[in-house]
Amino acid sequence: MKKAAWGLIVLLLVALVGFFALGPGVVERSMNRIDGQPLIPVSAQAKALHQTLTIVDLHSDTLMWKRSLLSAGKGGHEDLGRLEQGNVALQVFSSVTKTPKGQNYDSNSAETDNITLLTVAQLQPVRTWTSLLERSLWHAEKLHRVADKAGGRLVAVERSSDIGGLLGRREIKGRGVGAMLSIEGLQNLEGDLGNLDRLHAAGFRMAGLTHFFDNDLAGSMHGERKGGLTPKGREAVRRMERLGMIVDVAHCSHACVADILAMAKRPVVSSHGGVQATCKVNRNLTDDEIRGVARTGGVIGIGYWDAAICGTSPRDAARAMKHVRDLVGIDHVALGSDYDGATTVRFDTSQLTQVTQALLDEGFSESEIRQTMGENALRVIRQGIVAR
Repeated sequence: MKKAAWGLIVLLLVALVGFFALGPGVVERSMNRIDGQPLIPVSAQAKALHQTLTIVDLHSDTLMWKRSLLSAGKGGHEDLGRLEQGNVALQVFSSVTKTPKGQNYDSNSAETDNITLLTVAQLQPVRTWTSLLERSLWHAEKLHRVADKAGGRLVAVERSSDIGGLLGRREIKGRGVGAMLSIEGLQNLEGDLGNLDRLHAAGFRMAGLTHFFDNDLAGSMHGERKGGLTPKGREAVRRMERLGMIVDVAHCSHACVADILAMAKRPVVSSHGGVQATCKVNRNLTDDEIRGVARTGGVIGIGYWDAAICGTSPRDAARAMKHVRDLVGIDHVALGSDYDGATTVRFDTSQLTQVTQALLDEGFSESEIRQTMGENALRVIRQGIVAR
């Protein structure tokens, strides 16, 4: 009996070590993948142009994982080294605090949560195990710790002046990646709109009201009811605009998108996704919604994964960008990769010349490529993060 008991204890210990030491990495490797399909040939013209671009990506979920941004090539789709290789000037990092079990694009309940187990397995601070707000505050802390250790290679962006400083650093020293914080679903307010102030103070400058389920602010495109803004949701939008937090309609229900566009007084973004004209998936924007975002002066970030562009080729992404350009003008096209967001893509952030080449092949001018790859997004961010 004693031998059996000791055997069970040893097995339990081995299981716990595997859960904490190996589990998070195994989960991430199974969810953030590169499909291995052939890349498109990149011309000398595209390579030369790419090195002169100011590239901005409106959405990545890298902070959700245990992997450090300073650990080069350790899985997933991006880290600081690969951001530098891809010539990215500014990456928006999102905080994911809750996802439903059996997550799908059609209908999800708010009753379950996958992220709790992930926070425990990653040995995050105990305060994050039971609080969605604390999970976001932890993500902010993680990002600022990396910036402190990066020796100027990674710079937190919270004010318009930070953007000027970043661009100056890149021009003088030839390096520097900006990092701005966003939120994927304001369920992390935990019912209290006052927590917007706490999140803003922690550095968050963009937020989507919903993620994969409905909450007390609005309906999600993937929720059960898919309703519009609630009275609390309307007040959240007003408060965000006053604080200088950009409103993101990605994942909002069509009713929610319509309500936000009707009341917005500042530019609105769709940080990551696609358009129904080239990929008819429920989360993608209709032409009327694209026109609505453009009327606010905002931008639409096009992603690189199958459910956003109905493929993973950079040509699929470029076709979606071309549709936005042709419908509402070049000023409203942007990048929104959704890297490390449990997505499978063709290329990681070090290989963004793939997008530059695909845009050239679609007939975009060099000026249009500069706008698409970052200048449009930078314009909206500079305006949107100024408090009123």
